[in-house]
Amino acid sequence: MTANPLFWLFVIFTVIVVYGFHWGRRENERIFRVAMGDLMEVLKPQDQTFTNIGGFVGYHARFIMPKSSMVEKGEATITFLPRHAWLYYPFSRLWRHYDRLFVTLHLRKPLPGEGHLIEKRYAHFRHAKITGEENLSREEVKWGPLDFFLYYENPRIKWQLKSIVELTPDPGTIRHFALLGGEKRCFVFLIPTKQGTVKRDLTLLCNFVFNEIFGKGEEKWR
Repeated sequence: MTANPLFWLFVIFTVIVVYGFHWGRRENERIFRVAMGDLMEVLKPQDQTFTNIGGFVGYHARFIMPKSSMVEKGEATITFLPRHAWLYYPFSRLWRHYDRLFVTLHLRKPLPGEGHLIEKRYAHFRHAKITGEENLSREEVKWGPLDFFLYYENPRIKWQLKSIVELTPDPGTIRHFALLGGEKRCFVFLIPTKQGTVKRDLTLLCNFVFNEIFGKGEEKWR
């Protein structure tokens, strides 16, 4: 007796969906472990907590920093493409493009003003809005292969942010870097990967803040 072809199609479809679910979950877990491991290696927190967001959506992390650090506390949110849902994944790739890692560092010292480096395509595509944008000057800069908007509150911030562009040939996975002077914090949006790029790019920005903003010379920030 020959089984109904629809039955076998259903079986094959089910196997593919189940395989995709487990494969996608493992891939996102690998990205999470590498990204958070990089973050902790750069920040060297005294303690940390991780909270899951909606099952497979992502995680939120809080970092308690030692008193010797220029960072009072750190926060990070990582969200993933739905690799576990193969039916939805292609549409998510078209809309969101990549995984996202948002890191906020609350500093012990005030910053000399507000400034942003934000990738032009990301700013347009995601309609990223900067609070108080009308109070900032704006110009376009080329950072490696990408076009960025440079927003700045004063000339000092402008030249400090330009220096990181000139001294670093490629932004790597950085898509938005912000100095928020009135709030004593800096913010960065990166694309997390399994290749340790979070460590490389976040170290670059932390050293920039430590050396260029706070004037610590050639020392490393940690």
